[in-house]
Amino acid sequence: MAKQKIVVKVTMNTEKKIRKALKIAVSLSGVESASFVGSDKTQIAVTGEDVDSVELTTLLRKGVGYTELLSVGPVEEKKPAAAKESNPAVASLNVNPYQYCYSNYGMPYYAYEI
Repeated sequence: MAKQKIVVKVTMNTEKKIRKALKIAVSLSGVESASFVGSDKTQIAVTGEDVDSVELTTLLRKGVGYTELLSVGPVEEKKPAAAKESNPAVASLNVNPYQYCYSNYGMPYYAYEI
């Protein structure tokens, strides 16, 4: 199933209800993101795959208060406006793995005769 966007209007009077509503929205299975939309931030937009809009609305009504389901639809994916098919400049980096000289190491201690 494709991604869908659900917009729900919730009556939230206090900070506690705002946090609780967002917590309920994110707790559903399949939810990828939840955010506040609208001018007065009373609407919650939930995006994800296989999210049940009726279950979301019911849980918000039980937990927070009055909830109204505004819209359910597919997610509008943004496509890059200027997708140029040009070969990017490739920079090469020459690395010498033997650039350090470890000549100060002596013979192992067990090879010396005392």
